[in-house]
Amino acid sequence: MGDLALGIDLYAIWPFIAIGFAAQLVDGALGMAFGVICNTLLVGVVGVAPAQASAQVHVVKAFTGAISGVSHIAHKNIDWPLFWKLTPAAIVGGVIGAYALSSVDGAVAKPFVLTFLTFMGLYLLWRGIGYRPIERTVRHVRPLGFIGGLLDATGGGGWGPVVTSNLLMQGAEPRMVVGTVNTVEFFLTVAISAAFIFHLGVSDLAGATLGLLIGGVLAAPLGAWAARHFPPRMLMILVGVVLTITSAYGLWTALT
Repeated sequence: MGDLALGIDLYAIWPFIAIGFAAQLVDGALGMAFGVICNTLLVGVVGVAPAQASAQVHVVKAFTGAISGVSHIAHKNIDWPLFWKLTPAAIVGGVIGAYALSSVDGAVAKPFVLTFLTFMGLYLLWRGIGYRPIERTVRHVRPLGFIGGLLDATGGGGWGPVVTSNLLMQGAEPRMVVGTVNTVEFFLTVAISAAFIFHLGVSDLAGATLGLLIGGVLAAPLGAWAARHFPPRMLMILVGVVLTITSAYGLWTALT
């Protein structure tokens, strides 16, 4: 009775639906953190292997990223010179990160991934409490794209928080930064997803990926509502607290 027509067990994928819902709710309000939240809960709470978790998250982000990118292009929120600097470097970093994570045993990779996510949670918490942008000339765009892509693949998320925050800190126009980074993310996630599928196959992705996608679609309208009614600083602090606690707990259980 819990099976869909395609043979997917709803009872088996409901945790993934819940994770996708929660992550998209936050991402819709903040414009970032879908991948980081999904990967933290998948690895630290559900117990999914890091490579499989990252693959599942990136397949879902490819769908959501396409819609976001088209919207930003339509609203002329793209800095095209910045886009062409970021995209190739991000793809190279993402593919290398996916290959590295796919080639490492899950038990070995898990503590390192959770450590990265714990620091990401602390970073978001710091941003929410007291960060203010400083006007500077935007520099080191290609290395930033490479590092952002690499961390996004290995951590299952982090492209938005790492790249967007860095560019804003350098003084770039917020509207153009958000639009450009989100559009680049589509190409990054497609490349990372292809690399993971090539190394891992699709058999371990279908059910969990469907659950994440269902949850993300259901939460999208609520995320837009939250963006209107909740202060971004408060949401950023909450995200930082949740990520730090869940990642630290997952890291503790992985090491004990």
